[in-house]
Amino acid sequence: MKATFYVNETLKFEIEDSAQTGLFEQLAEISEVFSNDTCGHCGGKATFRVREVDENKYFEMWCPSCYAKLAFGQNKKGNTLFPKRKDKEGKYLDKNGWVKYVKPSAIPAATPAAATPADSF
Repeated sequence: MKATFYVNETLKFEIEDSAQTGLFEQLAEISEVFSNDTCGHCGGKATFRVREVDENKYFEMWCPSCYAKLAFGQNKKGNTLFPKRKDKEGKYLDKNGWVKYVKPSAIPAATPAAATPADSF
């Protein structure tokens, strides 16, 4: 069986499998990764981005309007991706996994001890 799957007006996938279950699995994988191109933070148009740091690749959807991102993890088998929508404890993240980097505020400098008047002789 062959199928043509349109994710949106710009993405089209041609898939093939001998069984409906195989087609369904492929459709599910494509939908999970490629269907949402709208920023979960501001609603702007998001784009695909791959960053490489120290020979590690990071796959993400990125919003050029507000700089939010949705990170993707890579499965150990099958060379497939999944959106990271949960934190390390397994709880769902706000905004369906879209996060926005917020630069930490500067740590205020330590307040110097109150100066004591110099003793005069």
